[in-house]
Amino acid sequence: MRSSRVFGGRTLAIVLVIELLFGAWIWFGGDAPATAQPAPAPAAAATTPPSTGPSIQPATPPVSEPAKVVCPTKKPSPPRDLAKDLIPIGILVAVIVIVVWRLPKVDLGHSIAFRRRRLLNWLPLGLSYSFLYFGRYNIKNFQGIGLTEIEYGTVFGVGSAVYGLAFLLNGPLTDRWGGRATILISTAGSCVANALMGYMAMSGETFGMSTVTAFSTAFALNMYFQSFGAVSIVKVNAAWFHLRERGTFGGIFGILISLGLYFAYDVGKRISLYMEIQWLFWIPSITLALFFVLSAIWVRNQPSDTGHPDFDLGDATNTGEHLTARQVFVKIITHPVILVISCIELCSGFLRQAILQWGVDFGKGVGVGDTFVFQNWGMVSCVAGITGGMFAGAISDHLFQSRRSPVSAVLYGIMVGGAAMIIPLFAAPELIGWVVALMSMAIIGVHGMLTATASADFAGKKNTGMAVGIIDGFVYLGSTAQSFLYGAWLPASKVRDPVTGCLVSNPEAKELSNWYIWPAAMLPIAIIGFALALKIWNAKPTRGGGGGGH
Repeated sequence: MRSSRVFGGRTLAIVLVIELLFGAWIWFGGDAPATAQPAPAPAAAATTPPSTGPSIQPATPPVSEPAKVVCPTKKPSPPRDLAKDLIPIGILVAVIVIVVWRLPKVDLGHSIAFRRRRLLNWLPLGLSYSFLYFGRYNIKNFQGIGLTEIEYGTVFGVGSAVYGLAFLLNGPLTDRWGGRATILISTAGSCVANALMGYMAMSGETFGMSTVTAFSTAFALNMYFQSFGAVSIVKVNAAWFHLRERGTFGGIFGILISLGLYFAYDVGKRISLYMEIQWLFWIPSITLALFFVLSAIWVRNQPSDTGHPDFDLGDATNTGEHLTARQVFVKIITHPVILVISCIELCSGFLRQAILQWGVDFGKGVGVGDTFVFQNWGMVSCVAGITGGMFAGAISDHLFQSRRSPVSAVLYGIMVGGAAMIIPLFAAPELIGWVVALMSMAIIGVHGMLTATASADFAGKKNTGMAVGIIDGFVYLGSTAQSFLYGAWLPASKVRDPVTGCLVSNPEAKELSNWYIWPAAMLPIAIIGFALALKIWNAKPTRGGGGGGH
């Protein structure tokens, strides 16, 4: 029966469509022209009045103050094309409705009341995580307005390093405090940090620091609180979903990540084009404040907190163990499967952010920035994430007996093939966008499958927070590496004028040969990830917390 679907398909589809309509409202809500920043007034031309007699010169000529240069804080706004704006939203609505409606069913005998309460639990939690992405990757649209490419690479690299290192603290804290408390900390902290960055972007205030230092500090603060997000969502849902249901939930996790990408890249781009730049940060801040309230009302750590019985999760949970945090850390970091998964996710972090953060820059650099894929980068990334997540989750649960590594190997194979194809496609760059979209599908699928699902499988409910913390810490170690690498080596489209300090175009960004580093750096990383996924092809969790059949 349709009503027995695990995730309440009809309700979920309706809620996700409402979220997209919210994005459309933001998208089209910036029709009122933004107040332009005043340009420096040109110096008045000196004129010589007609001679009417002897002129009297003042003893002390007035000293004129040099005009203060005000850099533009808004990209040139192109004319709006309603049809082109509606097409990506329509595609997203259609894909999400179809995918959610056809979610595979895993019937474990849960009551209808339990399934409804579980939906109320994880949906606001998941959407909170989705909007955390909105408040994380929105800063990409500040590149070219307030930051050069190398400055952006520094800001994002510092934030990624803080995000990864924070897991060493925030993973154990989530295991101790519970996911409900930490998702509230995450949304509140990111809300404040985004409000601060909006103020800095609006006022130019950097508190005595350089622009890059000020935004690196504020973004690092944002990323510290953001780091609670993934741990919280996996920690809570580990107690609500059986092992056999988690593959499909990994697919849902991918959908939520992908919707956040849509908001950050496409809606964020429209905000930067048609609204004052501070709203690029303030709209995510307001949204996170709303979901802080919704999570406080609905999210609970486990079924027993809502009057429903807890149940056997079928994972590596061992209720008889009582270990210290240090013992748990040593147990997880020496677990042979989790260690390999962490290394795979190190590669995933590099590859995922290489595509998401620099894909549009690459498309513009090779001359295809105005094609459909790169013009609708958030929508394409969203659809790629949805299809990758659902493909990965469905075949994991129904083809590979809930094993996550075979799926990851298949998706990494796509990454290897895609990275290898891009280099010869420089001769026909119009095809590159679709190859990049396929690679995005694959790597988001891997990330959802391993971070959101395998971590809970092999660590068990009690240790999920620390396991996710370790694994996602490796993800952002890879993210940090790619951010500094590509920020330094890719040609910048904008550089700072040495006289005014404003951002101006850089002709080197149009040199095709300067962009080979982008796919060339991805290829060896993809090969390493593929080999590691093959190494643990047969790994499955056991009741005592081990993994067998490597």
